[in-house]
Amino acid sequence: MAAAADWHLYLIRCGGGELYTGITTDVARRFAEHSGPKGAKYLRGRGPLTLVYSEHVGDRSAALKRELAVKRLSKSAKEALVAEALAVALVQAPDHSELQTEKDTL
Repeated sequence: MAAAADWHLYLIRCGGGELYTGITTDVARRFAEHSGPKGAKYLRGRGPLTLVYSEHVGDRSAALKRELAVKRLSKSAKEALVAEALAVALVQAPDHSELQTEKDTL
């Protein structure tokens, strides 16, 4: 079982530009599942899928609350969240080689 502080919120961009919001204890595992039969029904047939955002949110309760708050945001507000996170990552990564961009899709 995951520790209390191991929950993450993530956003996946679908092939048509839609943003899917979810929570998990393992972002990489869950993203891989979304491309197979264990993924959310909403994402089936909507590829290619790209993980565009993730944040550590603490325990499951905090993750559920954050997920609801993000799901209530407008599409433009979600896009701003993604853009801000990318800008911060670009500033923090000295050579940018470890960053995954939206071009890196499944």
